[in-house]
Amino acid sequence: MEFLAIPFPGINPVAFEIGPLSVKWYGLGYMVSLLFAWWYIKQLLRTPELWRGNKAPFSPLLVDDLLLWITIGVVVGGRLGQVLLYDPGYYLHHPIEIFEIWRGGMAFHGALILSGILILIFSRIHKVDFATVTDLCCAGVALGIGLVRITNFINAEHFGRPSDVPWAMVFPGGGNYTRHLSQLYESLLEGFVMFAILRLATHKFGALKSPGIVTGIWLIWYAVARTICEFFRDPEPVHALNIGPFTAGQMYSIPMVLLGLWFIWRARRGAAATPANA
Repeated sequence: MEFLAIPFPGINPVAFEIGPLSVKWYGLGYMVSLLFAWWYIKQLLRTPELWRGNKAPFSPLLVDDLLLWITIGVVVGGRLGQVLLYDPGYYLHHPIEIFEIWRGGMAFHGALILSGILILIFSRIHKVDFATVTDLCCAGVALGIGLVRITNFINAEHFGRPSDVPWAMVFPGGGNYTRHLSQLYESLLEGFVMFAILRLATHKFGALKSPGIVTGIWLIWYAVARTICEFFRDPEPVHALNIGPFTAGQMYSIPMVLLGLWFIWRARRGAAATPANA
């Protein structure tokens, strides 16, 4: 351990307690993130100039239903992703812990996959354009990703690789090494920078008028940001997709880039086929 290394601040992972109920920052982060996304999507739908023909594609009231679908996708998908994509061996021998989500352990890519499936079902049920709904969801969740990454820091999980940079910190469970604050790097790039990029795309360049553009930008930027941050984040100790200097998180990002490019190509093709005054 480096002399005068920055110690972990030891923030209590429990935000507050009400009788026997303990509310943790991790769960609170997810709740605030989902509620912000619900509110923000409604604001986008209530701003007609953001949409083609100055008309929102559906009523903001429908977002109340969408919130339920996305909550299921994020919570159930995130947990199943952790179980199936990162720690199948561990949970095979500790199956009861699959349901202990309050202890942490949520995989972004699992949440993404199940949320995408549920958005498709939601779109079919309500007869709204799938790419439009994914655009709204992507715009709404960006800040939430940043917030949840901060709660990863509070939980002292997903910490960085050993480093001697001046701001490196000693994490509980990380041995006697100073480490990168990779959770905060991810919070900045995957969350706050992402939100700024998408806000510029929707409010300056009219991206919502071409369904799929926002989704494509979101997928590509998340993959780029995650790939960068994985070079500073301590990788999963054992994973089939840890190949040479590359990690499973980076491998999972490759299809995100390809899917993002497909969304943008599809949106541009659709815009070219649609009259400008439509």
